[in-house]
Amino acid sequence: MFKSTAKLVVIGFLLWLPHAQAAIAISSARVWPALEYTRLTLESAKPIRYELFSIRNPDRLVIDLKDVEINGPLNELVGKIRSDDPYIKSVRVARFKPGIVRLVFDLKSKVKPQLFNLMPVAKYNHRLILDIYPAIPFDPMMALLQKEPATRTLESAPTTASRLPQETESTKNKTASTQTIPQPTINTNKSTSHPRPEMSARMLIIAIDAGHGGEDSGAKGYNDTYEKNVTLAIARKLKELMDETAGMHGVLIRDGDYFISLNGRVQKARQVQADLLISIHADAFIKPHARGSSVFALSKLGATSASARWLAKKENEADLIGGVNIAKAKNVPYLAPTLLDMSQDRAIYDSMKLAKHVLGEVGNINTLHGNSVQQAGFAVLKSPDIPSILIETAFISNPSEELRLNDKDYQEKMARAILSGIKGYFATKPALSKPQLVQNKSTST
Repeated sequence: MFKSTAKLVVIGFLLWLPHAQAAIAISSARVWPALEYTRLTLESAKPIRYELFSIRNPDRLVIDLKDVEINGPLNELVGKIRSDDPYIKSVRVARFKPGIVRLVFDLKSKVKPQLFNLMPVAKYNHRLILDIYPAIPFDPMMALLQKEPATRTLESAPTTASRLPQETESTKNKTASTQTIPQPTINTNKSTSHPRPEMSARMLIIAIDAGHGGEDSGAKGYNDTYEKNVTLAIARKLKELMDETAGMHGVLIRDGDYFISLNGRVQKARQVQADLLISIHADAFIKPHARGSSVFALSKLGATSASARWLAKKENEADLIGGVNIAKAKNVPYLAPTLLDMSQDRAIYDSMKLAKHVLGEVGNINTLHGNSVQQAGFAVLKSPDIPSILIETAFISNPSEELRLNDKDYQEKMARAILSGIKGYFATKPALSKPQLVQNKSTST
């Protein structure tokens, strides 16, 4: 009896052993450094169990990955940490003990990490996401005030009626490939207040949102053009032209290849107290012959067409693809419903007026996919107090329009058309002083 029982135990152990030793293989490791935060992604066929903790003197992050094998993609992570990464100095990968692979991140400053799993979606399998935020949160308003040159003070701005002359010729050609990530400025003040300068002829602040970014590449063209790269190129050109226009300043919601949630884009526009939000995209359709440009505004009552409804659904899936930390997203505050309805109704009314001006100008450089402004429930347009529009600059899925989207001359023409539409809007609706929205903030190290 004893021998037969022991034999069964041995056979059971041998059957269990291969399964127990089947470690999870990392299929891809990606790093997305940016001033606002650095994201690291580990992709695998199965979800990864983990443990995260910090070590001081010097500052380090440690992640223990359970039942993960050390393979090529994981080892390649070491070489993917860039010297200009704002927060990570280097990373080490090693076997800590049986069943545990340890990642040690040497840091450049104190940080607030977030580590979470994402379920498979679109082209991605299971993903383990590490987001490294600065200990003192990035402040868009402070960054805006620090970048504003002395020659652009509000005292020297022209009057409301005359501050929108034609823009000057561009003298710089900025590209994503040559950009260096700016290093963060640490603010050591315990309490800071960043009031927006106000006067009779104040500076117009336009938030420019380059669609998609990072893990969310957006649509892909026939010749492998990614929407996220095209939108950023046009957004940068538009900001350049705006900054050359007296009385106007452009703020890029995304100034690099990294992911920002849809709500995060709206919140950043509100933080800098933007007068307008312009979201730039490049459309795609299942058939390559679809072409033309479109302009959209928010709708609270449903989409104005089936195509607008389909497009809004597709764009609103960006958070799932890009990778939103659900635990963090639950903490986003919302205004009271009554106040939201009242202010958003006015924002939609102004958005429609802005959209009509921009659509007319865009129609001068490209075929229009629709001759009127469309409306749908785009999440990125849901600011309660900022007129917001979404521009589909062309169909990236159309081979001929994909070529145009990659052409720097067309990118500049599109940027100039958008700017002309914005000028036309303000020519009929002079900007008035807005109420002070920024409140005192308390931050601690």
